[in-house]
Amino acid sequence: MKLEEVKSVLSQLETIAFQLPNGDLVPNHFHVTEVGKITKHFIDCGGTVRNEEVVNFQLWNADDYDHRLHPEKLVHIIELSQETLGIGNLEVEVEYQGQTIEKFALDFDGKNFLLTTKQTDCLAKDKCGIPEEKPKVKLSELQNSGCVPGSGCC
Repeated sequence: MKLEEVKSVLSQLETIAFQLPNGDLVPNHFHVTEVGKITKHFIDCGGTVRNEEVVNFQLWNADDYDHRLHPEKLVHIIELSQETLGIGNLEVEVEYQGQTIEKFALDFDGKNFLLTTKQTDCLAKDKCGIPEEKPKVKLSELQNSGCVPGSGCC
């Protein structure tokens, strides 16, 4: 989900809720403690230099149970960070404290922001000798190719 889409969704909400991949909601007294631009400059295992930029929201559960972050306040924080840090319409990732700091992609289901899982990947499979994944086919879905016992084609 890109930053402008997040702002658009926030402008239509009365409350903000983030849902974890297991279906649990982040406690409603969470704070967004950071909005930032993360730049990753790296070389992949195939020798290609790469640059990635994302917007990062850090969610934190405080012991402050009496306050809730309202959508218009989060929009204000986002706009301030855009102006101050020069953040464009980048993909948003969210950090949240699990067993360690966990990173999630972001989606929206019409009610809640969904924290969706991210996966590592090899970006240079062709240079690392990793074979392309072959499509999986169910034998029950294969059409009869005309080669049956006794037909002479086998």
